Amino acid sequence: MWLEVGLGFALGVGGLYLLPMLPPAWVLVLVLFASAVLAWLRPALRWVLFGGLGFSWAWLQADQRLEASFPDTLARLPLVIEGWVTSIPSIEERRTRFLFQVERTWDERGIELDFSNRVLLTCYRDCPRLEAGERWRIQVRLKPRHGLLNPGGFDNERWLFTQGIAATGSPRGREAFERLDAGPGAYWLTRLRQRLADHLARVLEGSPQLGLVQALTLGERGALERATWETFTRTGTNHLVAISGLHVGLVAGGGFWLARWIWSLSARLTLFLAAPRAAAIAGLFAAFCYAALAGFAVSTQRALIMLAVVLGAVFWQRTLRPSQALMLALFGVLVWDPGAVLSYGFWLSFAAVAVLLLHLGQRLPSRTLWTRWGRAQWAVGLGLFPLLFVFFGRASLIAPLVNLVAVPLFSVLILPSVLFTGLLSLIPVPGSELPLRLIAVGLDWCLKGLSWAAAQPWSVIHLPARPTWVWASALLGAVLLLAPPGLPGRRQGLVLMLPLLAARPESPGWGEVWFSLLDVGQGQAAVVETQGGVLVYDAGPSYRGGFDTGAMVVAPFLQSRGIERIDRFILSHSDRDHAGGAAGLLARLPALTLLSGEPGRLGLAGAQPCLAGEGWTWSGVDFRLLHPSAAELESGLADNEASCVLEIRTGERSILLTGDVGSRTEERLVERLGAGWRVAVLVAGHHGSATSTSERLLDQVRPEWVLFSSGYANPFGHPAPRVRDRVAARGIRTLNTAIDGAIRFKLGPAGWIEAPHGWRSRAERLWTHRPQPLPERARALGIEARPEDASR
Repeated sequence: MWLEVGLGFALGVGGLYLLPMLPPAWVLVLVLFASAVLAWLRPALRWVLFGGLGFSWAWLQADQRLEASFPDTLARLPLVIEGWVTSIPSIEERRTRFLFQVERTWDERGIELDFSNRVLLTCYRDCPRLEAGERWRIQVRLKPRHGLLNPGGFDNERWLFTQGIAATGSPRGREAFERLDAGPGAYWLTRLRQRLADHLARVLEGSPQLGLVQALTLGERGALERATWETFTRTGTNHLVAISGLHVGLVAGGGFWLARWIWSLSARLTLFLAAPRAAAIAGLFAAFCYAALAGFAVSTQRALIMLAVVLGAVFWQRTLRPSQALMLALFGVLVWDPGAVLSYGFWLSFAAVAVLLLHLGQRLPSRTLWTRWGRAQWAVGLGLFPLLFVFFGRASLIAPLVNLVAVPLFSVLILPSVLFTGLLSLIPVPGSELPLRLIAVGLDWCLKGLSWAAAQPWSVIHLPARPTWVWASALLGAVLLLAPPGLPGRRQGLVLMLPLLAARPESPGWGEVWFSLLDVGQGQAAVVETQGGVLVYDAGPSYRGGFDTGAMVVAPFLQSRGIERIDRFILSHSDRDHAGGAAGLLARLPALTLLSGEPGRLGLAGAQPCLAGEGWTWSGVDFRLLHPSAAELESGLADNEASCVLEIRTGERSILLTGDVGSRTEERLVERLGAGWRVAVLVAGHHGSATSTSERLLDQVRPEWVLFSSGYANPFGHPAPRVRDRVAARGIRTLNTAIDGAIRFKLGPAGWIEAPHGWRSRAERLWTHRPQPLPERARALGIEARPEDASR
């Protein structure tokens, strides 16, 4: 029964979130009616009815969140919002981030607008002291739930959707803040957690493990350094840091054991209530308190529901098979939050339990605890490998071995010690803070050991993207290998897993060019694939908050394509929006040759100047540098005008990348290359600024497509209205990374071209933002681009 309920409901919820758009309400009625009729006619298909109920329940939640979206017409406009700080502000070196519940919104004219929802604000400078539960009026610029969208990259829009965040933005300076009320109101728990976080920061001031202690006690990872999190990821131990089912389960287990022991000491108490039943209440209460300490994060909510199922069976003295408990917990989690299916942690936690039940549930117990524990780690490692590759494109090879030691150490020693010494430090007596400081020193030694393991080149394996059938085959193979002995075809699991390692992504043929203009926000990064080599042109920006598109966008894209090195890396010039991501990219993939128009200003070893007249050929594809010349560089040419201009040609068609050069340089190129110069695809110069992509260049090269690399609702107004107008007047088709996501297409040696397409439409889901083009936004507001933007 519960198998039908849990799986059916989960399939219904998951089915909705696989759709590209939210279906209309009449489809919901049709699904409910059809599933009910089918279940009534064929009782064996009752799971279909629960599937229909899951689909409908998920539809209601998704519809509510989508209806409360922030309108495109208000993107980046000056607004005033009033509401509450609802999270502990995450204070990093260069930014402060916090969640804000908007109750009222006004535009700059003082007209109240119909928007009240949760927003994520990032303050980069002059940010006042903020406390959870405070009421503020803030001058901001917001934009809808929008993120960079690239193959192999992280879908930030999905994460924002699951968190119920409708918009993101920034305050407009320190004077933008007006404090209205200091009362905690409904956010007293969050404020209490913030005071505990401040207490830990004071006790462990200067300790490199402050972030780790705050993460383990309060679930706050804002102070956790990126390098530390990368260490946990590479060793497969990041589940030990993020408070989830393991942590809550350990606390519940400790509360259960302690309460049962104490309760059983009193005959009167055991006559009133059996010790196991009292222990079940105590265990659940302890788990609830720890989840509250962690702010009732989604992962802790999921763990509480699972514990309530298991401990509820103990309290009511019901026999519940493990598979029934798993399905009941699955049903309970999805009823509480259907959007949980969009969380990787949801799939990994339930899959881990299912794998253990499959592999160990039907076996006789091993003679030693260590053998049983080693078998459990083998099962979880093998069973989750395919999912880790699907979700992250990589998996830790050393995770089973490291967790073999790390999990018992963490369960028995580290977590209890951190929680106990943390509570002890709250006692206002001399010396109460010393044990916590000693624990932090011990954590430092543990982290050094993990760092050594993470530094091994074989600790992590990356796999490129695979067809769906490969992932399905690998999952089935893992299930067969973990199945009980004697199952027919069990050894065939190895055969089914082979495509996971053997399959390779499709690659260009002789003379073909596969071009990708990546979505890196207000910047530029392009990847050119040929049969004979891979070229990367620019690496996108890096930001003050630490986000690096080279490491977070370009490198994942290359790895998803199975690319392990860059044959030629061209950084057009040294501006941050083009070269900011270079160091992060090079830290993940090596480059054989590095060229730039400003090699001396990059600060990267081995950089050489790109000189007009140089070129090379890869498998029938010709590359030639058109600018700058050696004489121009010697004359002091710098900044935008020093950008490397690259032409890529196969057959009769070519692609032109001009970096940030202005119209004067474009005119010199037109004069030098003559009347026969033609280009099929032009990447607009300077992100579509009015200083580039001149009329003379467009008339000379006559492109079929013009591509813009710009940020959504960027403050510069790129692409400039006059550039859009001059391109439209010539009937040239356009795509914009801000609107379309990563732009990809292919050229062939016989003169064919695959029409460029945006990744946003290819990877569309119901939470995907569908931006309004800039002209439509401007017309809807009755405004024109600012004169100062038009010249940029």
